Amino acid sequence: MPRRTSVDIASFVHANPVPTASRIGPFLFSGVLTGRDPDTGQTPASLDEQCSNVFARVRELMAAVGGSTDDIAKMTFWLSNYRDRDALNREWVTMFPDASSRPARQAMAAQLDGGSLIHCDLVAVLNASL
Repeated sequence: MPRRTSVDIASFVHANPVPTASRIGPFLFSGVLTGRDPDTGQTPASLDEQCSNVFARVRELMAAVGGSTDDIAKMTFWLSNYRDRDALNREWVTMFPDASSRPARQAMAAQLDGGSLIHCDLVAVLNASL
């Protein structure tokens, strides 16, 4: 078995030859997760819809590796409108309701293409056995 394992999820396939995430031992690093609709492949116009899709991909990715959102150590978000965080915060509090057990989070301003308003990546620490 290779030391590094590529992880793909059915609802989120990159156009380039890269996996959704990569795992080495207990460490999981995702590539960028966007707000594209998993059924149509289109990017919704609203930040609310895009955030909902991003967080759905996060849940799907964590399930695909046998983990949960409790295994996430850090999430980074890139926002086209850096100060517009209401939709992000709603999804964040829904996914991580316990303020004493939330991952680290960083939000940065970004120029995104294709109608994207938000991108995300994450780092998680999973059970050490593959």
